[in-house]
Amino acid sequence: MVDSQPTIYDVAQRAGVSIATVSRALNSVSSVRPATRDKVLAAMRELEFIPNSVARGLSSGKHWILGLVFMQTALDNNVLAVEEASLLYTDIVIRGAEARAAAHGYSLLLCGAGENHPAGMTPLLNLTGTVDGLIVLDRVMTEDDVADLSRRIPVVLLAGAGDSSSAITVRVDNEQAMRSLAEHFINVHRVKRVGFVSGHEGSPDSVARESSFKTTISEGGATLADVDILKSDWTSAGGEAAMRARLLIDHPLPEVFACANDQTAVGVIYALHAAGLRVPEDVLVTGFDDITLTRYFKPPLTTIRQSGSLLGEVAVDALVATLDNSELAQRTVVLPTELVVRESCGCAPESESPTEMYKMVAAPTMAVS
Repeated sequence: MVDSQPTIYDVAQRAGVSIATVSRALNSVSSVRPATRDKVLAAMRELEFIPNSVARGLSSGKHWILGLVFMQTALDNNVLAVEEASLLYTDIVIRGAEARAAAHGYSLLLCGAGENHPAGMTPLLNLTGTVDGLIVLDRVMTEDDVADLSRRIPVVLLAGAGDSSSAITVRVDNEQAMRSLAEHFINVHRVKRVGFVSGHEGSPDSVARESSFKTTISEGGATLADVDILKSDWTSAGGEAAMRARLLIDHPLPEVFACANDQTAVGVIYALHAAGLRVPEDVLVTGFDDITLTRYFKPPLTTIRQSGSLLGEVAVDALVATLDNSELAQRTVVLPTELVVRESCGCAPESESPTEMYKMVAAPTMAVS
């Protein structure tokens, strides 16, 4: 190592390349060959060279910061509810995005948006002078707000049908996921009456999951009564409250409740157990997401597996691609899912070994919309 603070000149000499090549490698310019970039990065590690982000910004016109905005949900001023909504599935997405941003040479700036925020869009608009692009999670913005913001800065949405005319959408295949779950109920368990517990009202993911589930159930000859469509908000507390309210209604329960996410399913099962009902003996319950704890629930939860970390990674890839090449801007990325059968739906548990699905989603295809 050199005696003084290493400079870009030292990195160039150690890597055996020009200073211009080092600069292009630091700025993730696509003209730098991967092997050359690897040599530059290796030299940086050996010299413990830390790039000057201010200088990089001046030379490239970038801040080298990406923003990620997520919704914080409060239930009756319950701080634990806010933490639960923010630190489980959302945390997985954030971790994936943060790691991918670092790999591209960017930092990730987090911003929590509260419902009915008195300042409206002002906090997000203020970010446009700080970050190079924004990743926006479910329910944070309306389509009109997205259109307004995307005129100022590139935006990637992590929810929706992919029909936004102003932003990239990265989402999971909600339709196929709920179709596979509904077909499992009909073909394997021969159910005739089912229920559904939603996520937050108006959430694109929740709406898509409910719609696909209803359609497939109807096609299979089962019924989904209005009384068995329960409204929740993605949290276990919301799922518990929704099920407690349903149990007060003098009407027989359906054979199964499909929940829009795993956290909701936890609350639903808790409320059923508190009422003296057993899962799966009395009622079948399923989730969506396959958060880490689902296999350790009592009973282990049948769910739809998606990779939240991959969702964050692909969102960053799409945003960086937009920053590097504006012609890639109008695009929808749909990531696959997998039905994971465990005991909460009355089935014997399947193997928890790695699946082909994970191999497939390691390098997803970006479909142009």
